[in-house]
Amino acid sequence: MTSLKLRHSVRAIVLDAEDRVLLCRFLLREPSGAVVLWAAPGGGVAPGEGPLDALRRELREEVGLAPVGGDPPHVWHQEVVRPGMSRGYDGVVNDYYLVRTAAFVPRGELTDEELAAENITGTRWWRAPEIVGYRGPDLFAPRDLGTPLTALLTGGVPERPVRLGL
Repeated sequence: MTSLKLRHSVRAIVLDAEDRVLLCRFLLREPSGAVVLWAAPGGGVAPGEGPLDALRRELREEVGLAPVGGDPPHVWHQEVVRPGMSRGYDGVVNDYYLVRTAAFVPRGELTDEELAAENITGTRWWRAPEIVGYRGPDLFAPRDLGTPLTALLTGGVPERPVRLGL
């Protein structure tokens, strides 16, 4: 049996004092056309890098946030096996951490060109009901983001990371 090669990524559920979540707008070029995907900031864990170090680096680079305080809690875990989802891999593993912060205007260390190379074309603060009620053409990652986000906001940090679907 062949083992799968999965890309390990970390993502931050960045919540402000009003429980708005910060999402990055990804513009993905698919064979069927362009797709807009809203996802939590984050990215791949580099070889030799710990998950929390990667999370802090990605937050600085993409949105300009340097979390303070202790280590953020690990709230969600997602494994998606789908060749082509991440170039050179059979799929991805996303570990999500909760980061509470005051509202801020996102502006990371990366230039607009560097962000575009990572398919990031913007950011936006969203409220959970906006995500749950969204009926437009854009997608969210995970697809049912409103469900685990609402559970996190109403139930607090889970004892163990919640397993997410696609």
